[in-house]
Amino acid sequence: MIRTACPDDVPVIHTMIRELAEYEKEPDEARATEAQLQEALFGERPAAYAHLAVDDTTGEPAGFALWFLNFSTWRGVHGIYLEDLYVRPTARGGGHGRALLTELARICAERGYERLEWSVLNWNRPAIGFYEKLGARPQDEWTVYRLTDGALTDLARSAD
Repeated sequence: MIRTACPDDVPVIHTMIRELAEYEKEPDEARATEAQLQEALFGERPAAYAHLAVDDTTGEPAGFALWFLNFSTWRGVHGIYLEDLYVRPTARGGGHGRALLTELARICAERGYERLEWSVLNWNRPAIGFYEKLGARPQDEWTVYRLTDGALTDLARSAD
């Protein structure tokens, strides 16, 4: 049901990223190309990793998890940051999301990583309920900040 992604999976991962962006009501923000994903996942210095959930009956990709390593200065060890978890609407309720998270938890335990973290949109009540049933808890005292586009460029240029 769960397998590590391979280079031939990049087109379907790219398609599912676009599907996720549609679901999250931000289709224009998903600008990554297949070439960028290929390099990030399978280039000389991979920056991210991916797993696919595959339907046991049809063999078709049902969802994916894309993640990368983070590091806790407090714990002194790596963890996993889950960038995207997506299960196609027709496959939801089939255990694919749980299986993907279980695989990432297994990797954490096997490698001595002490955290598996991700973000979820506040309005995504089905996902929040799912995560909380697994034992995940929100980090309410933290607010995510992000610099992108012009603000990122402006800050970079301010060093000159």
